[in-house]
Amino acid sequence: MGQASAAERAAAELGGSPGFLLWRTALRWQRAIVAALRPFGLTHVQFVLLVSVWWLSRSGSPPNQRQVAEHASTDVMMTSQVLRALEARGLVTRATDTADARAKRLVVTDAGAGLAARAVAVVETADREFFAGVHDRDDLVATLRALSTR
Repeated sequence: MGQASAAERAAAELGGSPGFLLWRTALRWQRAIVAALRPFGLTHVQFVLLVSVWWLSRSGSPPNQRQVAEHASTDVMMTSQVLRALEARGLVTRATDTADARAKRLVVTDAGAGLAARAVAVVETADREFFAGVHDRDDLVATLRALSTR
């Protein structure tokens, strides 16, 4: 029987650390989501922002970039860059807000809405598979919600 490496010993010691476990879990989950999104040609951030625009638009008024960034908890500048890439693919349109010339209003195109709907279904399946072994899903969701809004 071989001796454990320093990295293996450190990981074992950190195995009781919630932060370390959350880090490892998040990385595994992100890999699963990236794999699920690959057939759509979307990065994880592109997916989140496309779906955020799609979701926020359901209220009737097209959201602006700041609203999308706040909804997704993403940096405003990075959000703008990713939305430009989605616009170049014909998935969203960005138009100057008539009330604020500095702001951009966002609309999901028909192609973007179709892609968003298909991608959400696949991501939801990946989520169900990833979290299948969780005994109390409601408790997990409540815990994650509390942690994400601190």
